[in-house]
Amino acid sequence: MIQQAKEFIWEYCEAFDNTDADSLPELFSQFVTDDYNWKGVYPFREISGYDEVIEQFWRPLKESVTNLQRRIDIFIGGSNEIEDNRESKNQAVWVMNMGHFTGLFDKPWLDIPPTGKMLNIRYAEFHRIENNKITDTGLFIDLIGVMQQAGVYPLPPSTGQYFVYPGPRNHQGILRGESDPLQTQKTLDTVNMMIDDLNQLNLSGAMGCPPEVLARTWHQNMTWYGPCGIGASYTIERYQKQHQLPFRNGLGDKKYNGHVCRFADGELACFFGWPNLTNTPIGGFLGMPSSVQADMQVVDIYYRKNDKLSENWVFIDIPWWLKQQGLDVLERMRETQV
Repeated sequence: MIQQAKEFIWEYCEAFDNTDADSLPELFSQFVTDDYNWKGVYPFREISGYDEVIEQFWRPLKESVTNLQRRIDIFIGGSNEIEDNRESKNQAVWVMNMGHFTGLFDKPWLDIPPTGKMLNIRYAEFHRIENNKITDTGLFIDLIGVMQQAGVYPLPPSTGQYFVYPGPRNHQGILRGESDPLQTQKTLDTVNMMIDDLNQLNLSGAMGCPPEVLARTWHQNMTWYGPCGIGASYTIERYQKQHQLPFRNGLGDKKYNGHVCRFADGELACFFGWPNLTNTPIGGFLGMPSSVQADMQVVDIYYRKNDKLSENWVFIDIPWWLKQQGLDVLERMRETQV
């Protein structure tokens, strides 16, 4: 079933890249259910029905970023641990692909000014497949990264370094075939141990994180590829300095809400939540002042090397997190453009 789902989504991705905006309804009618549910970043959020998904998200994007193509770095599939734990009656699997949407930024998109140059949009896309149809999609893009490339970056300087992130170091992120189930379980166990360690910190009320807690599951020379606004970090020491400690010390009332989807495939794993976390800024994170409690939608994708997590690609819907606190980065951009 997992193998069949992978091939189905690979076929969808290839067909999508070769379909213009006007032909998208015909394409979606072949691949998704009539009661299709779609989750995305702010300002899109939740959309029902593929016609609305096309009109609100895909058509404007394809018309603004011409010759749009998908450049996949990671492609994995698996049985959703969350649904398995709930003893779902429907046998459904998920397939995730991550990489960049690449094209020419020729027309405004969300009023972000075009550059006439190449645009790389970081994305992670989760599909739930049941009876050989896509029933649900979670599509996360790095909107702040688009704004940065367009010259309208809306945040204070980041603590890490943002760039066009690569795929896994071993160059084996596209897993179209079957994986060793023992390796898959080992990866999932490692990720769950890491999640539990951090959740225990949250429940304890601790703000920081002793490096030995991370070292239980993370390789010393880990690479953390964070969203634009935070950036990437390398090694446990620099990751803690450039992201984890500003995050943990700048956010109070941290609560882990669980995930919609979590699975592993060989040495790779992924998850997303809706929301994953709830927290209250107490000042400092993203260079922002204290504010009100807000939810965070987060995606994590992992590569395990031997017994430790080696690389982590992260998406955070920062615009939505800020919107809940009264700052709409898109509206502010519109107000400040001449």
